[in-house]
Amino acid sequence: MHLPPHLPRRFIDRTVVVAGAAGGIGAAICSRFAAEGARVVTTDVNAKGAAETVARILADGGKARALASDIAAPEGCAAIIGDVIATEGRIDVLCNNAGINRRGDLLSLTPEDWRLSFAVNLDAMFHLCRAALPHMIAAGGGAIVNTASQWGLHPAPGHIAYYVTQAAVASFTQNLARDHASQQIRVNAVCPGEIHTPMLEAGVKRAGRSIADLDRLVPLGRIGRPGEVAALVAFLASEEAAFICGSLVEITGARAVA
Repeated sequence: MHLPPHLPRRFIDRTVVVAGAAGGIGAAICSRFAAEGARVVTTDVNAKGAAETVARILADGGKARALASDIAAPEGCAAIIGDVIATEGRIDVLCNNAGINRRGDLLSLTPEDWRLSFAVNLDAMFHLCRAALPHMIAAGGGAIVNTASQWGLHPAPGHIAYYVTQAAVASFTQNLARDHASQQIRVNAVCPGEIHTPMLEAGVKRAGRSIADLDRLVPLGRIGRPGEVAALVAFLASEEAAFICGSLVEITGARAVA
């Protein structure tokens, strides 16, 4: 990932936990926070991918370490936060970026597709936030940035499990913000459209299309880049966004959902 030069250093001595850090948007989020001075804890069920994210950060002079954990299990979420508090002593920012996409309409999905979609996309967020919040409250505040999706706000055909869980993430974000804003916990969500990630590339290839085909559908002329989402996440977690709480911020290049 190529970061812009002369980045601000808004997260020096801050501890940032990123779930879903093995690649794509998650890896870009980790790199951005590390470049701005944070101690980054990466976590993913893909232990190799999380370690590779850490290796890139360390090679660039940043601070990071990896925790491999299955956040689809409640105990995995508790173990992550417990380890961070025991090792780092604090958690300033939690980024819930993990997600899976089981494609299909209701009749083509299996019950396991539905269950796993909720376990990873929503339940893990519940358990991670529930474990982290008491520590943020005790410290006098913190920031939580969730990754939802444009399609959670504007549904389209053929992805009911993914879109319903992303709509739930959006609602969860707004409700959590209302409940804890008085304790100086700011909770927001980014809602990306199509972003050029390995997962997207694989899906485009399966469909017999190209990235150029997607670019032509976006009014700005191209789909998004992981680093652009990461920049938005870092802004929402920073003091520059001190009055932004309970917001769902779309990042789509002005493309409407088809």
